[in-house]
Amino acid sequence: MADTTESFARLDHERIDRRGYPEAIFCEGKTPEQVGAIAAELREHGRAPALFTRAGPEHARAVLAELPDARHESQARLLVWPPVPPAPEGGLVVVLAAGTSDLPVALEAELTARYLGRRCELAVDVGVAGLHRVIGMLDLLRSARVVVVAAGMDGALPSVVAGLVAAPVVAVPTSVGYGAAFGGLAPLLSMLNACSPGVAVVNIDNGFGAGHLAAQIAAPLTPAAGAAT
Repeated sequence: MADTTESFARLDHERIDRRGYPEAIFCEGKTPEQVGAIAAELREHGRAPALFTRAGPEHARAVLAELPDARHESQARLLVWPPVPPAPEGGLVVVLAAGTSDLPVALEAELTARYLGRRCELAVDVGVAGLHRVIGMLDLLRSARVVVVAAGMDGALPSVVAGLVAAPVVAVPTSVGYGAAFGGLAPLLSMLNACSPGVAVVNIDNGFGAGHLAAQIAAPLTPAAGAAT
């Protein structure tokens, strides 16, 4: 049995009431024992879904000891409990990984949006080195309420996509690239300087933040206050 969380964590069980989405647990920097104790508290008192992000192998074992049916996606370093996502509502979230090396971050974004209740489509290896790959998916891209683009190297893909679709684009710079990419700083700056309007940028490798923002953008539309029904 994991230790109590009282000495190191104050879980925000009411966040789902305030914001519509539950708190996620960032595992990096926490001990496996701490993560296990948090998993135990969520099992007893939490509000679904529970997301554990940036989870290494030891964190994953600690979570699965308390939540044995949790879904573990090791490539995305993500665990989710319960393992079945909610029935999707709202608009479509399309997630693009510019290259296969960007897939872990793209998967984190896609799974986050999916478990926050959105329908998602994932496409991999559609970077700007072969623009025909993006052009070939225009029907899918233009059906999206929001497009998430994970890209490293020069980080050019979000600007290209934003020039082709009406939906907002959430850009995720990844730490993929040779030395002058500076661990994701180069694509971050490229995305912040995007020529196409409608691009929002999250932090380097922040797939969770991108997926969460996309889920909010694609949330079901509600009538304005006082509007006729």
